[in-house]
Amino acid sequence: MILERFSMLDRIVAHDAETLTAEATLPLESPVFEGHFPGFPILPGVLMIETMAQAGGWLMVSRLAFERMPLLAKVGEAKMRGMLRPGDAVTIEAKLVHDGSGYAVLAGRIRDAAGKPVADAEYTLRTLPFPEESLRALVRARGTELGLP
Repeated sequence: MILERFSMLDRIVAHDAETLTAEATLPLESPVFEGHFPGFPILPGVLMIETMAQAGGWLMVSRLAFERMPLLAKVGEAKMRGMLRPGDAVTIEAKLVHDGSGYAVLAGRIRDAAGKPVADAEYTLRTLPFPEESLRALVRARGTELGLP
């Protein structure tokens, strides 16, 4: 996971048309942890939401065959159930709830290494055509790095 680049997933381990599962390990050091909180670093809740949204984004990119790009449009019913510390390994799940009219509603969840839920949210992604072919190519290349076929 590289927080400063908002690259929140390390690898995609499973996916189909309706669900995606990814894994990530929080870095041992990051400027994010220096201020959140000094002496007791934890991953901010907003970055947990971003992590879930990225998992859903990869699900939608795959589902839409790299024809459209997802952008976070709305977050609802987000719950932070625990803390994540530097070095923690997590599993991120995204499940499609609804897809239509250029919007997709997804349910996301982060689990710790023991399988305990740490965060969950329902969120909406807006899907738009890629504005440039070069961006589509970069997204496709990053998807390949993550393990997305």
